[in-house]
Amino acid sequence: MVEFVPLLVPWERWLQNLAVLFWLSCYLLLGLTSLGVFVGLLFTRFWLLTVLYAFWWFLDRDTPWQGSGHRESYRRFVVWNYIRDYFPISLIKTAELDPSWNYIASFHPHGVLAVGTLVNLCTESTGFSSLFPGIKTHLMAMNILFHFPVFRDCILALGAVSTDKESAAHILTRKGNGNLLAIVVGGAKEALEARPGSYRLILKKRKGFIRLALTHGAALVPAFCFGENDLFHQVQNSSGSWLRRVQNWLQKIMGISLPLFYGRGIFWYSFGWMPHRHPVTTIVGKPIEVQKTLQPTEEEVNRLHQHYMEELCSLFEAHKLKFNIPAEQHLEFC
Repeated sequence: MVEFVPLLVPWERWLQNLAVLFWLSCYLLLGLTSLGVFVGLLFTRFWLLTVLYAFWWFLDRDTPWQGSGHRESYRRFVVWNYIRDYFPISLIKTAELDPSWNYIASFHPHGVLAVGTLVNLCTESTGFSSLFPGIKTHLMAMNILFHFPVFRDCILALGAVSTDKESAAHILTRKGNGNLLAIVVGGAKEALEARPGSYRLILKKRKGFIRLALTHGAALVPAFCFGENDLFHQVQNSSGSWLRRVQNWLQKIMGISLPLFYGRGIFWYSFGWMPHRHPVTTIVGKPIEVQKTLQPTEEEVNRLHQHYMEELCSLFEAHKLKFNIPAEQHLEFC
């Protein structure tokens, strides 16, 4: 039975719906659409637009590897406030971040679309700069996203950077202090685990960010987004199923996963591609000091990795009851 949204709801909620629909459409469709337009214009009288953009793209080709192209006006765009209030999304700090240091912050879980991480780090709608003055955020994004015209410029303006080591090195060594390099460690693989009530994190073998922290002497910051996995449901894709095998194959080939997700609609609650209105609260933990080690051994990497997982567990355990997570529920690393 279809449950419809009441028509007599505040206009503010309709504006929130439209803002999220606009963002979701851009997130999922802008890349391919802009690529199609970019190529298609070559065969029209407007071919010069493609040539001019291609020239700009060539001049700007190194930006994803050199600290991105923050645009404060874009990060403070009023639409982000409506998107924040739709869920709502909030950001909580548990310790100060000294702007005389550099940081690598790891965010968990990925969820289907990493909504909490995106809104908290790439916009000012939840007041990141006020909570952590002097800290500039850089969110690592998959390299394939920077190969789509227009879309690349949008995510660069929000503070996205390449996932390559070259990009990390530039931010942590050449841009001074007060930089926070954010990584959603579970990545595309973890997106396939995202469903309500799931606390499985792809972390046990993910040690690249640990090695980066040791090499550059950057403090590690654990962060957990409570409610991120509650925004969407997924078609059943249990380990070993034909669907999961196909998804894993596509993830290895393209670097991105394709979770078959669903949520609610604009005019009804039963089914659709809109996320559920569920609170997402990102809690940023205290930084773990890291001694700079230019050539860390496996033992040093493993020791810091174990320490990081313990701190992440402590952060989760300290706050889970506030979000109605059962006391017997714990994080599961795989």
